[in-house]
Amino acid sequence: MTTQTSPSIYDFSVNTIEGQSVSLSTYQDKVLLIVNTASQCGFTPQYQGLQSVYNKYKDQGLEVLGFPCNQFGQQEPGSANDIQSFCEMRFGVTFPLFEKIDVNGANAHPLFKYLTKAAPGIFGTEGIKWNFTKFLVDRSGKVVKRYPSTTKPEDIERDIQALL
Repeated sequence: MTTQTSPSIYDFSVNTIEGQSVSLSTYQDKVLLIVNTASQCGFTPQYQGLQSVYNKYKDQGLEVLGFPCNQFGQQEPGSANDIQSFCEMRFGVTFPLFEKIDVNGANAHPLFKYLTKAAPGIFGTEGIKWNFTKFLVDRSGKVVKRYPSTTKPEDIERDIQALL
């Protein structure tokens, strides 16, 4: 009888915004802040906070991973090039961005199915409510906490510091 181990965050592969497949094992031993993003959302200015936190802690082992998503109010309608240009020009984003994905429903990316199960939202709901939901993952790949859209990146700094 073989024992099946539950999946780890490092078992997932994602496509960069340029379309190249990357295993999340690339980020092993890093603290991860994984965020579903959108360019036309009231929370879009959080890109600035995400970049600021990334700049502050990347040399200590933090990676911010941005996943554009068009499921909430159609607030990420652009192409990969549009998204990348917007993020770089408007907010100076240098942290990794990935292909636009679904985070809820039948077509949700397996990574987000895993994240939402590992860190359910309020009242135990797994579905993501809106853009800029954030998941904090420790250096061993354990999903530590989920933050709603309303939580600003700078308000997560203490939790990030504790994991670095």
